[in-house]
Amino acid sequence: MVLGLEGIKVIQTATVMAGPMAARLLADWGADVIKIEHPIRGSMFRNQITSMVGGGCPETDINFTLENTERNKRSITLDLSKEGGREIIHKLLETADVFVSNFRPRELEKFSLQYETVSKLNPRLVFANISGYGTKGPNRDLPGYEGISYFSRGGVLHVLQFPGMPPNQYPLGFGDYPTGMCLAYGIMLALFIRERTGVGQEVDASLFNTAVFGLSHHIAATLVARQDWQKVERKDVDNPLAGFYLAKDGKWVRIGIVQPDLYWSRFCKAIEREDLEHDPRFESFEPRIENHAALFTILEQEVFPSKTYDEWSVRLTEAGLPWGPVQSLLDVINDPQAKANDFFVPLNHPTHGRMEVVANPIKLNKTPPTKVRPAPEFSQHTEEVLLEYGYTWENIVQFKEQGVIA
Repeated sequence: MVLGLEGIKVIQTATVMAGPMAARLLADWGADVIKIEHPIRGSMFRNQITSMVGGGCPETDINFTLENTERNKRSITLDLSKEGGREIIHKLLETADVFVSNFRPRELEKFSLQYETVSKLNPRLVFANISGYGTKGPNRDLPGYEGISYFSRGGVLHVLQFPGMPPNQYPLGFGDYPTGMCLAYGIMLALFIRERTGVGQEVDASLFNTAVFGLSHHIAATLVARQDWQKVERKDVDNPLAGFYLAKDGKWVRIGIVQPDLYWSRFCKAIEREDLEHDPRFESFEPRIENHAALFTILEQEVFPSKTYDEWSVRLTEAGLPWGPVQSLLDVINDPQAKANDFFVPLNHPTHGRMEVVANPIKLNKTPPTKVRPAPEFSQHTEEVLLEYGYTWENIVQFKEQGVIA
């Protein structure tokens, strides 16, 4: 079977998580992604197993971050600060389809990799750069990471912050990966347009912008009202049928009934409180909003503590109500619905044997993703790639002596 992106050549200098994920999403469908690493330091997560921030990471000798972001690629080493390194990457870009980077503008200039420079070498090139804050403005050269650019400056921590409490720690990658997907979408759009025009273009995605887009429901209200959203505690939510409740065995149940009148009768029967259905305080949406605190108290103190999560699971599901469990990560990887829809795929690792990794979330029925290959070893394909691009063994020896490659 011909894969969707077979024949597309991608050169990746991007490090950390967002840019590498964008390139991996292309590699999943057969694009030939050549990952460039520094010949001494390697890429940022090459030797990193546990996260740099937060805590509670399971103990493992498997570099799960590397396998998640860099699988299905080839690895070469280049020192771009050396003339030989810049010469090689320019040669690679002459015939590439896509360049994926997370260099800041001053770094692109330092390595002679500005769009204006490389587009002259290859007018068909799609130049995709990911940044913390975008290509313009006073902060374009600031270092950007999801913790500061996405979660903090983008307003995400503020929205998730409990009233009167400090901001909570964030899940690593939760901002990087959507930003990587935004960049991948931009790349595919630019490739599609190139098929019509014959010309590539520059694609930009930033952590800051992705956060604003992700919060666009909240930001849209703030733009028109010029006021911030108010912090609301659980008991103060207008619709108590869209909230979290603790079951008898200490597990949380999330009710998500956003069409309350449609489901109200069924809900009352499912919780065995038919007396509430025609209670004047709750019998339609308007009085339920007015008396939301009373209904919340009934659900929190009387209804949900009366049964275990498993009991509620049966009742709420059989009633056809919109609800869901608040699952742990162990619950998620064992969720039969996730398994039935191939959320995880097997990977045969040369060192660690058979393991599972998170699958590409996009499903195409006629052109599924390629076979999963492990992340490349450091500099695994340097000689192979250089030979493909016309360099000789004599050139390779010289590059090693000069420190251009490992």
